[in-house]
Amino acid sequence: MVKNDRWIKKMALENKMIEPFEPGQIKDGKISFGTSSYGYDMRLSNEFMIMKTDGILDPKNSSGVFKPVEVKDFIDVKPNSIVLGKSLEYFRIPRDIITIAFGKSTYARCGIFVNITPFEPQWEGFVTLSIANTTSLPVRVYANEGIAQVLFLQAGEICEVSYADRKGKYQKQKEIVSSKV
Repeated sequence: MVKNDRWIKKMALENKMIEPFEPGQIKDGKISFGTSSYGYDMRLSNEFMIMKTDGILDPKNSSGVFKPVEVKDFIDVKPNSIVLGKSLEYFRIPRDIITIAFGKSTYARCGIFVNITPFEPQWEGFVTLSIANTTSLPVRVYANEGIAQVLFLQAGEICEVSYADRKGKYQKQKEIVSSKV
C-alpha cells in the first residue's frame, strides 16, 4: 500500500524518518520539494562528484574516476555526462517500508534523468543520486531544491532480513559514495 501525506508527516516527525523534514510542499520560484500527496520530494544538497576527464567507469571500483565539488546555488551538468549528487535529507526507512524514487518531471523535460535505487527496509543515510544529462547542451541543476520524488510502500508483512541486518555496504552513508562491490 502506498502511504499518504498524513502517514509521511507522522513518521517523519515521530520517528525522524526524514531530516530535515519539510511538512508542506514548497514552490515559490523553486523546483518543488517537501511532502506531496503520496510521497516526499527530496532536495539536492550542494555537494557533487564530477567525472574526471580520464579513466574508466568500473562499477566494481569507480572511486578514482570522480572528484568532489561543492557549489553555492547550482551545477551545470555537461552534455552526455553524469554527476553524482547527495540528498539534503537524511532518511531512516522503517522495517516494513520500501521506497521507489523517481526524478522530477521538471528535470526530465530538460533531458536530465535521475537514477536512485530503492531505499530498502531499515536502510538509512543520505541518498547518492546519479544525475545524467542526455542532451547535447549543458543543463543547470539547482542545489537546495527538489530533485526526485520518493514514494513509500508498506509491505503486508515485516521482511525477514533487512538492509541493516545484512550490513549493507551503503548503510548510514554520510557523503556521496561511488559504486563498490
